[in-house]
Amino acid sequence: MGRVEGKKCVVLGGAGGIGSAISLGLALEGGRVAVLDRDEAAGAKVVAEIVDKGAEARFWPVDVTKYSEMERVFGEAAEYLGGIDVMVNSAGITGSHARAHEATEEDFDKIYAITVKGAWLATKFTVPHMLAAGGGSVVNISSIMGLVGGASLPLYHGTKGAVRLMTKADAISYAPDKIRFNSVHPGPIETSLSLAATASDPLGADEYMRRLLANLPLGRRGEPADIAAGVLYLASDESKFVTGTELVIDGGYTAR
Repeated sequence: MGRVEGKKCVVLGGAGGIGSAISLGLALEGGRVAVLDRDEAAGAKVVAEIVDKGAEARFWPVDVTKYSEMERVFGEAAEYLGGIDVMVNSAGITGSHARAHEATEEDFDKIYAITVKGAWLATKFTVPHMLAAGGGSVVNISSIMGLVGGASLPLYHGTKGAVRLMTKADAISYAPDKIRFNSVHPGPIETSLSLAATASDPLGADEYMRRLLANLPLGRRGEPADIAAGVLYLASDESKFVTGTELVIDGGYTAR
């Protein structure tokens, strides 16, 4: 207990399947948590769970693609917390399965606005608070699809690759300011988002799962808590010499 005791934590996308596990994990280890998400009902639910367990959290609704809205909400969250020590960006969507020539401009604009522009805005409105505090930790949730290519969800691959390299560039840029940037790369995780992507895969859900499990050395999908555990390490002072790295949590998928 207490691995992030007293740290002021913002979790963007903090009410989703992985995001809610991250929010809860940070809160139960002593962090004060601002949960930011578009889904107000889910946000209220995760905050209620945190409070019920005797920890502290508050929710803000936000559209990650809106510059002025992100600026306002990050400002309000920082005021509530008294600064920002940890920022976890877990916002994103899987988007269309369409190949490059089949995808629409709307498909492209939507996923890049949420995943890539959202990551930039989260960094932009976090860093000034960390500069004032003399350091901090930023954790961006990417994906194994930001490390390897594949025929499924090509636009998603592109956005997660962008998040990966933005994280590395920021790690170098802000190292003199003692602000650490790291990315986490989940493999197949049991969430409503991943289940929806499975159901809509052109292969069909059953064939998709058969192929997926055949390529997972551990033979099963992971759980949101598996990702939250990795984020907790990167948010804590245990990782004080870790920046610019990729923490892969994928059941061995990319080891092949």
